[in-house]
Amino acid sequence: MKNRIKELREEQSISQEKMARQLNVSRQTIISIEKGRYNPSLPLAMQIARLFNRTVEEVFILDDEDME
Repeated sequence: MKNRIKELREEQSISQEKMARQLNVSRQTIISIEKGRYNPSLPLAMQIARLFNRTVEEVFILDDEDME
């Protein structure tokens, strides 16, 4: 699954550290999600989308591989 977290975070000038604090996760978790190495739980994905005032679908993009 791909995501637009880094792009959205930079648009709003939010650091990884600040985002992690707001979501009550580690900075390493944010890094792993941004790099596509970790898919967040549904509740965390919803919190991330809410943080950016977007829908989950606007933040996270399913790959063809995810659909198989």
